[in-house]
Amino acid sequence: MQDFTVALSYRLSYHFVMAQRQKRSISLPSDLADAIDQAATAEGTTVSAWIAETAAHRLRIDAGRKGVAEWERQHGALTPDEIADGLARARAMLRRQSSRKSA
Repeated sequence: MQDFTVALSYRLSYHFVMAQRQKRSISLPSDLADAIDQAATAEGTTVSAWIAETAAHRLRIDAGRKGVAEWERQHGALTPDEIADGLARARAMLRRQSSRKSA
């Protein structure tokens, strides 16, 4: 029940506060713009939402890489077993996220 309450309170508060957005104008090669249009349509979203999600994903990846590099500077290089464990965890997380999106 607690998850429902949190989700409900989020929805209620979201409607009272306008989401903050900054408008940008960008130029893209035609073939890339067309591919983005197709990808957004396939996912049932807007081009703006698709680009925002894709950029956020890239920024999370970059932050993760920096975090790993910092950890390795402090503790030494990851072992092959640690890398394999990390990849297995990431794949499991991606499967969970994928199943949530399709639900």
